[in-house]
Amino acid sequence: MDAPLWSERPLPPPLSGRLPAWVWELRQAADLTRSRTELRTRVLEAGVPPGHVDDDVERLLLAYEELASNGVRHGRAPVRAEVTAADGGWLIDVTDAGVQHAPIAAPDRDPATGGLGLYLITRLCDAYGWSVSGGRKHVWGHLGLAPTS
Repeated sequence: MDAPLWSERPLPPPLSGRLPAWVWELRQAADLTRSRTELRTRVLEAGVPPGHVDDDVERLLLAYEELASNGVRHGRAPVRAEVTAADGGWLIDVTDAGVQHAPIAAPDRDPATGGLGLYLITRLCDAYGWSVSGGRKHVWGHLGLAPTS
């Protein structure tokens, strides 16, 4: 499998005024489960995204879980996850205090030992990257919505 390109890229701007940002502080694995469940509920209650809702929501939840769990496992506390509406889809931004360490994909690792989260993000998201801003490392992914039929 080819190594995915995780280069430093600025965070895309969220769409202001469309929906509030949904934010979670993540300290342990249980916070991931709680926040993922809450994200699903909030997205469905908001009545968006249009199009193939089930597919889009499942892709969003999987991408969120991969980025957030990487933040909890490999980031430096405090870890914060934020999901906002962004141009044509959703922006997931996971931040931590480990500004000196870039995300490192491990595509050659045995899948049984994990390490494929960042590779999955490259497949699920139409844009992804990382940057440092305000003393925080941002690891982000943008998921475009499926076109409406």
